[in-house]
Amino acid sequence: MKTETKTVIGIDVSAHTSEVAVMNDRQLVDRFKMTNNAIGFQQLISTIQKSAQLPVIIFESTGVYSRRLKALLDDHGYRYTQLNPLLAKMQLDRLHPNKTDASDARRLAETEFQLNRPQTEVQAPVYTQLKDLNRFYQQLTGDNVQAKNRLHRVLQLTFPELERLTLSHTEPLYYHLVKRFPHPQSIRCHSFAEVTEQILQSTLKHIGRPRAQRLAKQLISWAACSYPAVTADSPVIEQTVYWANQILELSVQRKAVIKEMEQQAETLPEYPIYLSIPGFASTTAVAVIAELGDLRRFDSPNQINAYIGIDLRHYESGRYTAADTISKRGDALARKILYRSIGNMASAARYHPNHINDYYQRKKQSPGAITKKIAIAAVHRLIRTLYFLVTHNQTYDYGLATRS
Repeated sequence: MKTETKTVIGIDVSAHTSEVAVMNDRQLVDRFKMTNNAIGFQQLISTIQKSAQLPVIIFESTGVYSRRLKALLDDHGYRYTQLNPLLAKMQLDRLHPNKTDASDARRLAETEFQLNRPQTEVQAPVYTQLKDLNRFYQQLTGDNVQAKNRLHRVLQLTFPELERLTLSHTEPLYYHLVKRFPHPQSIRCHSFAEVTEQILQSTLKHIGRPRAQRLAKQLISWAACSYPAVTADSPVIEQTVYWANQILELSVQRKAVIKEMEQQAETLPEYPIYLSIPGFASTTAVAVIAELGDLRRFDSPNQINAYIGIDLRHYESGRYTAADTISKRGDALARKILYRSIGNMASAARYHPNHINDYYQRKKQSPGAITKKIAIAAVHRLIRTLYFLVTHNQTYDYGLATRS
């Protein structure tokens, strides 16, 4: 009886080119290098179409470089297996350690005959768009932190007392005042009434005259006793204004990105489910959706644990048994967001109780409790809860969650 042949295409993706190996029943039948553009991709499509049967396509995820190949296959409706880089390395190293791009493409194809890897689940485009937006938001957040650190540095030279204003450093008014009064001399030459008026005019947001007068009193008092390291015409003054402007612009941009993410997420059925969880504000909800994607593509919560790298690693050798630790082999950003969510849920629990915080607080009372380990265990429970709610299309209910 003649068995059905199997064709596998292994692709090793680099920045500008990709190595392609085509194998039919474990025999190499073609090998070529293609450019990662329309011309090179047409060569790959022609190879796929020439195959007697639809080939199995394997490639390793290489960040932004493999996104174009993924888009090509999605656009043409071809199924594929996209491997995690660490998993790919572990699988390929079983054959032989020699590494070249051409050999990697061939080994990706060869190992498929042994492993029969599952195909990658293709998500709706909205999940990819949300992830791109969330990564941009995280970059803006990092830039914002850096800008605040640099502003702190230059303020120590120009007017360090400004940091003692009774204003939150997350409030735009603070940075408008830094722009308006970057040096004590910019206050000393004005009267109390003039400083008050400048405060009122420094932002479009109405703050009220009494508050402006309190701030003016503080500014005049500190300007009188301040001794800056630079003069009022120093280039450092320009730097101070520049970093204050940067922080204000980054704040506007971050809000715009979150608004766009919310608009995208509103089209998804899981968005109201995430918002129903105590401690999950809109920013957290859209970030979790962006990083985890469609939870329905996972077969179990344990797969999500592995996806974000909180699956446990066990090491045992002879009489020695190490303490179990998380693998950290996954989406680090998703891991961070969910870890912080536990703290948010604990803060919200006073008015919005939830069973995850109940578990978290109970374990913290145990002798020898380690907060970080307990938080990771709480993340496990949170993932199980999210998975159940999304796959059953239910919103969170504390009464049902605590029912034994």
